Amino acid sequence: MASRPSLGLRARLLSAFALLCVVTAAAVAGGMYVEARNEILQRAQDTAVQAMRSRLDALFPLRNPAPDAGELGEIAGTVADGNNDAVAVYHETRSPAAPGLPCPPLGRQRCQPGPGLPCLPSGRPCRPGLDTEMIPKALRRQVADGNMAWQRVVWQDGPHLIIGTPLLIAERGRPARASGIEVYVAHSLLPEQRSIDRLAARAWLTGGAALAFAVVLALLATRGVLRPVRELGRAARLLGQGELRTRIAVRGSDELAEVARTFNDTAAELERHVKQLREMEADARRFVADVSHELRTPLAALAAVADVLDEEAARLTEPAGRAARLVSQETLSLTALVNDLIEISRFDSGVAALALNEVDVAELVRATLRARGWTEQVRTELPSAVTARLDPRRVDVILANLVGNALRHGEPPVSLRLRADADWIALEVRDHGPGLDEAVLPHVFDRFYKASAARARSEGSGLGLAIAQENARLHRGDLTVTNAPDGGAVFTLRLPRRALDPDGGPE
Repeated sequence: MASRPSLGLRARLLSAFALLCVVTAAAVAGGMYVEARNEILQRAQDTAVQAMRSRLDALFPLRNPAPDAGELGEIAGTVADGNNDAVAVYHETRSPAAPGLPCPPLGRQRCQPGPGLPCLPSGRPCRPGLDTEMIPKALRRQVADGNMAWQRVVWQDGPHLIIGTPLLIAERGRPARASGIEVYVAHSLLPEQRSIDRLAARAWLTGGAALAFAVVLALLATRGVLRPVRELGRAARLLGQGELRTRIAVRGSDELAEVARTFNDTAAELERHVKQLREMEADARRFVADVSHELRTPLAALAAVADVLDEEAARLTEPAGRAARLVSQETLSLTALVNDLIEISRFDSGVAALALNEVDVAELVRATLRARGWTEQVRTELPSAVTARLDPRRVDVILANLVGNALRHGEPPVSLRLRADADWIALEVRDHGPGLDEAVLPHVFDRFYKASAARARSEGSGLGLAIAQENARLHRGDLTVTNAPDGGAVFTLRLPRRALDPDGGPE
């Protein structure tokens, strides 16, 4: 399953700073806005209520406890001013409709009117005067119960505060009683609304400025954080590429500096261990090479003696003859092992070289099988006229190891097939045995690897497939192994038709 793409560290830091700033600015600005808005509206409300009470004092004592429409109009006019509309109600009688805000000719309009409402030169939409239908029913019920009440409402020209109060009749020596007259005033809150809108705009501007400031801070912070992280990543890549002397400059004493010091200590310790391992490996290779070369001379003498013993074994008594044949066989095995060790040491020391020739690949394969007596045991599929520039001796070694393993450890029939294209040739050796265990496949080309721990000894040196793979790599090719779907192991040797010399150019 493909992993989901994730944001880089820089993007995550920027997002975190921006989100923190937005949340903080929104919380602070929002809280200040709500507090200031409530304060502005509360102050406007208290001022309007106090002003109404002051004007109501001028109405007492009432001239007529049962006024007509004209007297109700005088009461409404006393309570109203230039910016407020008022209406007085006595049972089913009300004061005449207030003029409201008159509408000028269309040519003098200076604002965008509301639905069906033209505009005044001052910019305020015109509207009709205060009417009892505009007063909320809940407010009228509170006033009818003898309480002074107010409520904010929104008309098409903006928010208003409607204040309602009953007029009381106070007589000396008697408790105050309701006169039945109700007075309602509509106080415009448009100036306060404009102040609140300006406050909201300033809050948005402050939030935007804070966001921009947070982004700048985030960029500075990410640059300070990411620079040592990038240096650490670059140093880790160099270390992975084998540059064991890579170190990071330590700046300051914070956590990133501690990481840099830890990296430097780790790199130094790794360099020391790798140096020790390389020295040990070089000593081991030198020891193997020296021992192998030293063994060649006595082994040559032993091989000569073994040949003599082979010739005399048939004339010796059975125990002596069997011992002579065993000595001869083990001498040959030891000679093969020493030769393989010498060959593998050449690969390790980098002195192995190709002796390239233009060869007919099919004929080279037939010669390999014929030299070892395998012609009748191996089925071949060898197209003619396939030529390549190869080292015949090394290709012979590869094929001998592959076919020999198939014959010894697989089951017949063993087949060898040649395929070719313009640039590559492929030689496929297959048997029809049980194949290789999946746990064994990754280790087939390891040196001295044995698929079964119970098999302490084998006919080969344990280096044949490792040498075959090294020879393939020397040709700039490869050697792989798989299990066939219908059983058996399949070794595939791929070689370029024009091998390159060790310097990378054509031979």
